[in-house]
Amino acid sequence: MARTADPHRRAELLDQIVDYLAGHGLSTLSMRPLAQHLGKSTRVLTHHFADKEALLSATMERLDEQHRAWLRSLPGWTGSDSVGTIIRRTWDWQTQEENLPTARLIHEIEGLAAAGKLAGHVPRLLADRSEFVAGLMRERGMPEADALRISTLANSAYTGLQIDFLTTGDRERVEAALDQLCTLVDDWVASA
Repeated sequence: MARTADPHRRAELLDQIVDYLAGHGLSTLSMRPLAQHLGKSTRVLTHHFADKEALLSATMERLDEQHRAWLRSLPGWTGSDSVGTIIRRTWDWQTQEENLPTARLIHEIEGLAAAGKLAGHVPRLLADRSEFVAGLMRERGMPEADALRISTLANSAYTGLQIDFLTTGDRERVEAALDQLCTLVDDWVASA
């Protein structure tokens, strides 16, 4: 009889896999090199994940959980800080040197999803992030009809700015544009 996979051990493995992907990328993911890096056999991986597709889905779900938990832990998320302030805090955290690999991984996932290479695996991280931020805007008084539209615009601009920074390294120029975005978002929320 096969042993049941330990959920705690699976969660630990997922955290390690997210770290591995942040450092190595997703497009070349292969079970054998991953298992080798983790000091495990491929059998251990297939015990917890039926195949590479199951591992990929579970890993993206875990990345999404980690990201949302971090966002919700930001000072001011549940308080009265402005949306623009929270956007800036998010930027400051994501662009710290130690967090750049995860930011790059998220952008790689976006690119693979846009190219149709993640069929059936578009993570919640991408699929409903505008709704996630719209909830923050609604909590600060923005009407439902405006919140999703403006959060979609803000998320798209933020993503573009982050890709610009990652590709050019021009922090000063990009962060000046980010500060303008934060001001615009705060103005939109205030005028709602």
